[in-house]
Amino acid sequence: MMPGDAGGKTILLVEDDPAIALIIREALAGECGTFASVSGISERNAWLADNRADLIITDVVLPDGDGIDSLPGAGIDPDTPVIVLSAQNTLDTAVRATGIGSYDYLPKPFDLEELTASVRAALERSNQPAVKTDPAQADSHGLVGRAPAMQAVYRTIARLATNDLAVLILGESGTGKEVVARAIHATGLRRSGPFVAINMAAIPRELIEAELFGHEKGAFTGATSRNAGRFEQAAGGTLFLDEIGDMPLEAQTRLLRVLQSNEYSTVGGSQALRADVRVVAATHRDMRTLVADGRFREDLFYRLNVIPVTLPPLRDRRSDIAALVRHFVDAGRRAGLPDRQFAPAAMQLLERHDWPGNVRELGNVVQRLAVLSRDTSVGARDVEAVLRDHGESAAITAPADLIARAVDDWARETLSASDRDGEIHSMLEAIVETALLRRTLREVGGNQLEAARRLGINRNTLRKRLGQLAIDPARP
Repeated sequence: MMPGDAGGKTILLVEDDPAIALIIREALAGECGTFASVSGISERNAWLADNRADLIITDVVLPDGDGIDSLPGAGIDPDTPVIVLSAQNTLDTAVRATGIGSYDYLPKPFDLEELTASVRAALERSNQPAVKTDPAQADSHGLVGRAPAMQAVYRTIARLATNDLAVLILGESGTGKEVVARAIHATGLRRSGPFVAINMAAIPRELIEAELFGHEKGAFTGATSRNAGRFEQAAGGTLFLDEIGDMPLEAQTRLLRVLQSNEYSTVGGSQALRADVRVVAATHRDMRTLVADGRFREDLFYRLNVIPVTLPPLRDRRSDIAALVRHFVDAGRRAGLPDRQFAPAAMQLLERHDWPGNVRELGNVVQRLAVLSRDTSVGARDVEAVLRDHGESAAITAPADLIARAVDDWARETLSASDRDGEIHSMLEAIVETALLRRTLREVGGNQLEAARRLGINRNTLRKRLGQLAIDPARP
């Protein structure tokens, strides 16, 4: 249907705000033959008993009930597209809207041009049945915020619930990429399967293929038994490849083959295994720059970047800070920390802060304030003191914090895999020592004598460890 072509179509609007109803009516005047407007569920059901709508546009919070929950029992033709409007701008609302098979979900305040475009597309496809998800699975899944940038994230997650496409999550460190990955898993087709995460930056290149695809007994020195890789552990569920931009090129080639064929083999094995996973990847890096510089395969990038999800930095969603503070206070209370309230002046300081560490940094500061504040109400002076101390300590301890966080993430993932029992300490030693030796050799231009001196070890010991860890000193 072209713009302005009424086409004999009928639109039913369910909206209790007369001003919004009038604006929508005027905006869509040329998009349909008949435009009907009702203000509640009972009026909607009465109208539908005598009339047929080609498109329904409905608010969620209505005077006599929930506009989403009441739709399945309204006797609507299952092929009738539904556009949901809501000021309750949460992931829960977006997923519930998708769960009843709605064509689109638009958070209030919405853009009239976007609504008009959605109406045109919905009327053109009004004969196509909608795919439904299970609304019983919907909740916030740890995602907090109603800023416009987060609404785009919620809508994308909701639309991913009915397919199994690969997803690439982009965003600065600390924006919550793993939280989003878990929400995609929890609302998707594979939610009953496992969610398995692996941090590409925390695995040395010598071990990355064995970590991803598993290895057979005797495949390499130290492989005393067969170990299942992350693809096997995640079978039937979601495999989350965190920091994918740090993946070495040689491992990228193997991963590309797996994504192309949906088959892989273990290191040292010959049997083809099916890759029965949904792949969700994430990175804080500029992937297009990595591709342009030859550090990331272009074909793999496009395989992973089927559906991109870009997370906003916290400085671009300051209106969400109050809700995030309450979220972290509640989480701290459940973990045994004191309950706190934040004075308006204290909240203003938090909202003005730039938060280079994003949501993760805010959570750290809120927990610190919960412990250090002497009163139940956190004041501006408390926030000023913690932000000042936090900035100084972060500058001093950031590298150590990063290492500790990486080790904690790795240990959590590895300890959850029972087939790693008895090897965890030696695996961590190999990971840390490999990274240390490589960096030291690069710093001294491959000079082993100088590297041994800098490390404080004997040169023969260094040579022995380089051999055991398969490190080429000429190409560290």
